[in-house]
Amino acid sequence: MDYYKRALELKEETVADRRWFHTNAEVGLHMPKAQAYVLEKLREYGLDPRPCGEGVTASLGSGGKTLLLRADMDALPMPEESGESFACPTGTENHACGHDFHAAMLLTAAKMLKENEAALEGTVRFMFQPAEETFEGSKNMMANGILDGVDAALAYHVAAGKMPVGLFMYNSGGAMMFSVDGFKITVTGRGAHGAYPHNAIDPINIAVHIYLALEALIAREADPNKACVLTIGNFSAGSAANIIPDTAVLQGTIRTNDKTNRELLVRRMKEAAQGTAAVYGGSAEIEMISEVPPLVCDSKLTDEIAGYMVNMGIPGLTPYPGISSSASEDFAVIANQVPSVFMYLSAGFQDERGGAPAHNPKVKFNEDVCPVGSSCLAHCATEWLKHNK
Repeated sequence: MDYYKRALELKEETVADRRWFHTNAEVGLHMPKAQAYVLEKLREYGLDPRPCGEGVTASLGSGGKTLLLRADMDALPMPEESGESFACPTGTENHACGHDFHAAMLLTAAKMLKENEAALEGTVRFMFQPAEETFEGSKNMMANGILDGVDAALAYHVAAGKMPVGLFMYNSGGAMMFSVDGFKITVTGRGAHGAYPHNAIDPINIAVHIYLALEALIAREADPNKACVLTIGNFSAGSAANIIPDTAVLQGTIRTNDKTNRELLVRRMKEAAQGTAAVYGGSAEIEMISEVPPLVCDSKLTDEIAGYMVNMGIPGLTPYPGISSSASEDFAVIANQVPSVFMYLSAGFQDERGGAPAHNPKVKFNEDVCPVGSSCLAHCATEWLKHNK
């Protein structure tokens, strides 16, 4: 089957699916509307889908090896200012990362693979995943058996910005995306009237010193030959100007492309927080919110998939190897278990529509990427199974 030709024929359907997900955006782990929609569409295509944790899975093919195709479906908890006619109306959810495309493209890939099922020389398993943004979705579906019997995995992610449709970006030689260890530090002191600070153990003062201590970890303890980022994005305490509160809270993330530095910084973050709090007479409790390793793709498999894509002959489809990003990706949990490939597909515009990046309320994505993504998913699955019996 010429998957690209068929994907062009199905482009309107893929775009309609994308716009449905966009308008009906949901965030987090529990996505009842998206789950029901995917189950209905897959049944319409002749598959036998089922819930898998909070996501959806289905399989087709003829035994043999199993390739997993993954798409995330969740949106971000933010308003939308894209100006699109199909914008999410709630004002609190927005597909500003492009996961609506991923789900729609995988639906079309499933339809095409079902049409060509007799020619498949193995099994394709589909993974429609919630909660990528909160780094919960992969673990939720893995706990419900999504990787049982899987030999390899493939996922695409659309990219916004001022770029033409057709670039596919990947890394087959190292960490493509950074780890993420999200943390919440709750500092406990003793509250008092602001006029009598000597009667208090000021948790704000302690939290400020913890903040400075964490900054020093990057400056003086992280290996300068590796990339490391430590960000505090939330600092909250108190409710009145003249009251010293009992507690203060710091929330942040540690990101790195190196396993050793990741282990060091997470351990030292905990030690610095608890030790600093003790110096000033308080205490610090640390809660890990997310724990995701660096995304390291399988080198051989990545080059193999890139080769299949080049041979498709899609106009303008151009490889862009060797990229790395300090952002993080839930797919890394899967890649840590089975040989995996993760690629970005450019879905930008070269005019003013490409001016806003992902996770921006004004971001726009180019729907011309739809047949590219869906055909690459189907074609690469077919070719990989053929060559990896």
